[in-house]
Amino acid sequence: MRTRFHSLAAGLILALAALASGPVLAQPAALETGSGPVYRVTIDGMIDAALATYVDRALADAKADSASVVILTVDTFGGLIDAADRIVKSLLESPVPIVAVVEKNAISAGALITYAADRIYVTPGATMGAATAVNGTGEYAPEKIQSAMRAMIRSTAEANGRDGKIAEAMVDERISVPGVVEEGELLTLSADEAVRLGVADGLISNADAALAEVGVAGRDEVAHRASGPEKVLRFLGSPVMASLLMMMMLGGLYFELQTPGVGFAGAMAVLGAGLFFAPHYLLGLAASWEIALFVVGVGLLMVEIFVTPGFGVFGISGLIATIAALLIALIPNVGLSFPSDGEIARASATLAATMVLLVIFGFSLAKYLPRSERFSHLVLSGDLAAATGHTSAATDSNLVGMQGVAITSLRPSGTAEVGGRRIDVVAPGQFVESGAAVEVTRARGAVVEVRPLATPPAAAV
Repeated sequence: MRTRFHSLAAGLILALAALASGPVLAQPAALETGSGPVYRVTIDGMIDAALATYVDRALADAKADSASVVILTVDTFGGLIDAADRIVKSLLESPVPIVAVVEKNAISAGALITYAADRIYVTPGATMGAATAVNGTGEYAPEKIQSAMRAMIRSTAEANGRDGKIAEAMVDERISVPGVVEEGELLTLSADEAVRLGVADGLISNADAALAEVGVAGRDEVAHRASGPEKVLRFLGSPVMASLLMMMMLGGLYFELQTPGVGFAGAMAVLGAGLFFAPHYLLGLAASWEIALFVVGVGLLMVEIFVTPGFGVFGISGLIATIAALLIALIPNVGLSFPSDGEIARASATLAATMVLLVIFGFSLAKYLPRSERFSHLVLSGDLAAATGHTSAATDSNLVGMQGVAITSLRPSGTAEVGGRRIDVVAPGQFVESGAAVEVTRARGAVVEVRPLATPPAAAV
């Protein structure tokens, strides 16, 4: 009897201790894995449309290969919400079990993606959370977007049996979870906290340990990698490269329109346009009509410059069409259906920053490039001052002070005889009749200046 009492007391003490330390967590059911190989897929860098395309391909390959499990290694600070939503849907619909391993960071959209996994494991030092939606300027997105993000991360967490309230607290600091986070604080979990609160299923040393945790250690592995074109698309489609390519495109177009013919600047504009629109088109961010709108805009600008000089209807229409095409190409729209204000704000900020950088870059080139030593070897200098030794003709300084006679009327230029020589002279600001006595006051290159004298010189008599 005493032994039974002691057992009940010990159980009660353990239960109270568990309640005091945090929520009581149910152990996850065993993961049903197939007999095929293990697929390793990496989620890193910025979450964008290119990454979503890669994940879709990886999951399709895993399904075709009857993979036993997909190990998703996560290390990202987030990215585009629409791309993350696409990845989440692909993970939730995957017939192959998904195991996410947070190696360092699963922040913002990375936390949303991680929640879509059937199992979540974290390594020491990993963090997960801070999933508030922000616009292109870094400010909180409108409430409409925040509400959608809360619902998205809550439903994703609940789909895999996790606490939706904790997931919501990662999006909205107004949400309070007793014993977890107070109102006014945005939830970001450490590795230990994620395990204690049931967000993660365990703390492991590395991704290899996850194989043993789900019972697939020792099976064949496929290290799935992004293809070369996918890597190039992610690189060219990043916001930084998009800005640089737009600068290259617009700057080359501007300088090409300032000079006749097709030269280096025009080639740079065409290359920049190709590198900008091609990745966006292949990623589904730019449609054919958007590229056509850009071409039409450039064509209207050329008509304004070469056919109807000035700045009228063609110029204004071309400028609007060109800028609109670039802006729309940065937005993940479907036809004329555009996404949230946050995506439009992000694209507008990218385009505005590009225009500002282009103006600064152009001003810097115009101011400092002509002064550079290397540039001076490529073009003729525009300033051939006498102070630097440049003259159009040799200067006869011996003429200064000599007297002569105006052979023609000086109005104010004409011809005079000085020292027995006929010389083209100038009488600045004066009219001198022919036959009048003159004196050379200045000689600079081919320009000889004279002034009239009251009496003719003796040498001329």
